[in-house]
Amino acid sequence: MNIRSDYSYLFSSMGRNNGSSGPGNLNFLSDYASIKSGSYLKLMKAYYNTVDSNQDSSGKKNSVSFHKETTSTSQDSAKTLAAIESDAEALKESADALLVSGSKSLFREKDITTTAEDGTSTTQKGYDTDAIYKGVKAFVDDYNALLKTAGDVNSKTILQQTLNMTNYTNANSRLLSKVGITVNSDHTLSVDEKTFKAADMSTVKSLFNGHGSYAYKTSASASMIDYTAGREAEKANTYTSLGTYSPNHSSGNIFADYF
Repeated sequence: MNIRSDYSYLFSSMGRNNGSSGPGNLNFLSDYASIKSGSYLKLMKAYYNTVDSNQDSSGKKNSVSFHKETTSTSQDSAKTLAAIESDAEALKESADALLVSGSKSLFREKDITTTAEDGTSTTQKGYDTDAIYKGVKAFVDDYNALLKTAGDVNSKTILQQTLNMTNYTNANSRLLSKVGITVNSDHTLSVDEKTFKAADMSTVKSLFNGHGSYAYKTSASASMIDYTAGREAEKANTYTSLGTYSPNHSSGNIFADYF
C-alpha cells in the first residue's frame, strides 16, 4: 500500500471525475478497502480495549465489539522478565565479586595467625577461607535463584542462554566437586562448607578468579541473560505492515515501514 504525506490525496482523488480509467483509480479503491477491513482495522483492534456496545442510527445498542488483543511484553509477563533481570544481575554481581583482582581480591593472600594447643602462635601467608567461602556461597545461591526463575520463561533465547550456562557448569563439574561443590540432578549447585574450606584454595582460585575462569564465563552468561530479558521486555505484540500478527515487533515498526 502506498501512503503519501498528504492523507487527503486518497479521498479527494476518489471523488474527482477526471475521466481517467487507468489502474491508478483501482489502487485508491484497494487502499480504501484495506483501511476499512484490512491491516488498519487490525491495528485498531490491537490498541483499543473491548468495545462493549455501539449505538446504531436509531439509538439502540448493538452487539458489535472489537476483540481485545494483548499489548503485553513479549511471550513472557513483565513480572517474569523483571525477575529474570534481577536474578541475572545478582548472579553477575556475586561472580564479579569473586573476580576482583589486586588488593581487594578475596584471593589475595594475607598474614594468617594460628595458635597451637601449647599457646604458641605462628603467622604465615594464606587465604582467608571464611571470606572466600562466603563469596562462593553467595554465587551458588544466586546461580540457583536464576535457574529457578528461568524455568518459568517461554523465550527460547533466554532458555538457550541458560542451557549454555548449565552446560558449562557441567563441563566443570569434576573440578567443582574437588572443592566441595556438587552439580545436582536439577542442574542447581550445592556447596559443603567443611569440604570447601579444607580444599586446595589454589584450585578454588582457578575456578572463581581470573579471565577465562568458570566464574568469569558464568558472569558473561548472566550478563547475556539480563540483556536478553531487557530486550524481551521492550517488545510488544502488534501487527506487521502486511497485516499479520506478530509478538516480535516493537510497537513503532509498522509505521517505520511506511515512512
